[in-house]
Amino acid sequence: MTSNINRRSFCGVLLGAGALAGCGSIKTPALDVGGGHHPADVARYGARPDELYPLPATDISRVNRKWLRQAVAYDGYETPGTIVIDTQARFLYLVQEGGAALRYGVGVGKEGLAFEGSARVGRKAKWPRWTPTPDMIAREPERYGPYAGGMAPGLDNPLGPRALYLFQGNRDTLFRIHGTTEPHTIGRAVSSGCIRLFSQDIIDLYDRVPTDTPVVVIQDGEIDQRPAPEIAAAPYPARAGGDYDRWEAEPARW
Repeated sequence: MTSNINRRSFCGVLLGAGALAGCGSIKTPALDVGGGHHPADVARYGARPDELYPLPATDISRVNRKWLRQAVAYDGYETPGTIVIDTQARFLYLVQEGGAALRYGVGVGKEGLAFEGSARVGRKAKWPRWTPTPDMIAREPERYGPYAGGMAPGLDNPLGPRALYLFQGNRDTLFRIHGTTEPHTIGRAVSSGCIRLFSQDIIDLYDRVPTDTPVVVIQDGEIDQRPAPEIAAAPYPARAGGDYDRWEAEPARW
């Protein structure tokens, strides 16, 4: 199925503390662990000890901040609550009210390039089992053949702590949005898998979207991102009302 999306504009400039991201004058344990990232960013990728399989913190010390979860300005046609995936730019957007979106960096595997158009979240799973596709097994039988019957959930499972399964009608597209055991692959093209997010990001997205959430996947790079100078200097989102007023008070929510 091919998407009939018209050209749109995304303003991908951070509505956050970009000016502080490279500051080396503040020395705290959190910043040392995060490689100089803002403490709010480090908090978002901290350990999750209450998970079924306690999740360690993600090391973001060498991660470019553009791949971290953040609020951005958004100018598109989708209704709030829609997931938009730009596979070429390696971004997933969750559209919000008031011309905004939450943006997540993603890694895109070969299976992630096999789908374009519209779908819905047909199923959600916490700590899912993983079964490689027949194509993956045929491509790398020694690597994936032993898991033809499925792999139990856990910290070593390639789907990570959460998975969203995309359907068209009642048909499973075999396209997944999921976590990863390889955080260094976010922002890159990878050999296998669909759309992968940092573990903390897929947990965040999972908690925000219900079953039947609409999803739009764009493969041809027609999304145009440009800076929004009028908001670039804002230390935190300046929008009035809703969750944006609580960015500074509750940074881990973002």
